[in-house]
Amino acid sequence: MNTLLIGKGDQQVHLNLKYANRHGLIAGATGTGKTVSLMSLAEGFSRQGVPVFITDVKGDISGLAMAGTPSEKLLQRAAQIGIEDYHNEANPVVLWDLAGVQGHPLRTTISEMGPTLLSRILELNDTQSGILDIVFQLADDQGLLLLDLDDLRAMLALVAEERKEVSTKYGLISAQSLAAIQRSVLGLERDGGKDFFGEPALQLDDLMRTNLQGRGIINLLAANKLILTPRLYSSFLLWLLSELFENLPEVGDPEKPKLVFFIDEAHLLFEGCPPSLLKRVEQIMRLIRSKGVGVYFCSQFPDDVPSEILGQLGNRIQHALRAYTPRDQKAVKTAAETFVPNPKLVVSEVISQLGVGEALVSMLADKGVPTMVERALIAPPRCRMGPATNEELQQVRAQSPIGGKYDHAINRESAYERLNQRRSGAATSNPTSTASDAANDGQTGQKAEEQGWFSELIFGNKRRQGLAETLSKQAARTVGSQLGKQILRGILGGMLGKSSRR
Repeated sequence: MNTLLIGKGDQQVHLNLKYANRHGLIAGATGTGKTVSLMSLAEGFSRQGVPVFITDVKGDISGLAMAGTPSEKLLQRAAQIGIEDYHNEANPVVLWDLAGVQGHPLRTTISEMGPTLLSRILELNDTQSGILDIVFQLADDQGLLLLDLDDLRAMLALVAEERKEVSTKYGLISAQSLAAIQRSVLGLERDGGKDFFGEPALQLDDLMRTNLQGRGIINLLAANKLILTPRLYSSFLLWLLSELFENLPEVGDPEKPKLVFFIDEAHLLFEGCPPSLLKRVEQIMRLIRSKGVGVYFCSQFPDDVPSEILGQLGNRIQHALRAYTPRDQKAVKTAAETFVPNPKLVVSEVISQLGVGEALVSMLADKGVPTMVERALIAPPRCRMGPATNEELQQVRAQSPIGGKYDHAINRESAYERLNQRRSGAATSNPTSTASDAANDGQTGQKAEEQGWFSELIFGNKRRQGLAETLSKQAARTVGSQLGKQILRGILGGMLGKSSRR
């Protein structure tokens, strides 16, 4: 009861649930059956009462919510592997979607995301990331909540307005770097970030539920559109893993995991990942297993996962790889070297000869020691091996036990509203007298303008003389001219008179 049947080679291959939290890898070329292996594992965990979270990148994992179609081929394979009481059935599934279109909206807040992961989403450089740290610190110091992108934009606008004061207290902020952050936020909103940030925020307990029959709920994240923005996709996964790591209690090695996390297209998580974040992922992978969480990566090549993390993946399912190029040959060699050798198999040769639905399998056995690699037929899932229709998915969503909790957004007072209130209060400190003040100001201005015009006409200004000054000067010139003539005549007359008398 504490094992999952994976498949059968020379003998049946089982996954011991006690070591399922020690992570795993499902790899293989396109079309070799790795998606079916993922579905079979997820279904097995659910039947054992273990909740599951899966990122559905291509949309073909949604068949987990539907019962499969009986066929003679499936019955023969089930009998060949030794599956007892095989029959088709659906699984309990809850649909999620960051945009809220194909499932319940999955949200978090700006504060919960934090400046480090948010900088990665926004593709900021070190200088811009430092400014974002200041924005978060300023919001904390002023008691302002950062919940959605409106709040973040409002804080960036505040920093822009008070840049000199903020720079003096927290560190230099350049206008160019601040503008670059604002442009990145606009791009994030255009890529769907506006729907991701807000409330109600995801509660981890809702990912770790079982139904009334004791089966683990399979949480399916629709990521077919999210994958178009790899930074948002990878940062979301890092955030969710961080939340699980930081909030779940230590449980050591439980008899079965509390949650199993499947990451499809795992290479997107690590492409362009800064060393600091890669170190963070490595740390989480080492420690999160003690929280009862197992993480399983699904990708084409084993070396899509960094070697520091690849070494921690104890449970392996390797489907066929085709060694057509030097890149493929290197991947085959890497895959072969990661297995415990089996004298009966030349792994580097067999790995390119596997058929669809076959895989090289190695699981952790007693004391966490990996078993020798086996060539095995993978057990078929009981659900539909193909996507569900839109109508079927709508029906699944309508029956969800948590739909009413997340489907309607909440917009409570936060930084955006508080800062708008501050600006409105400063502009309308006495709103009842605004109109009369404006009218009085207009009349006063008009009178001042009229008085100024008359004053300039009479008294003049710096550039031209007034009427009074013109008249006074003219009078002075007139008086001066007559008086001057009289004085001149008196002087000359006196001089001539004296001369003539002599």
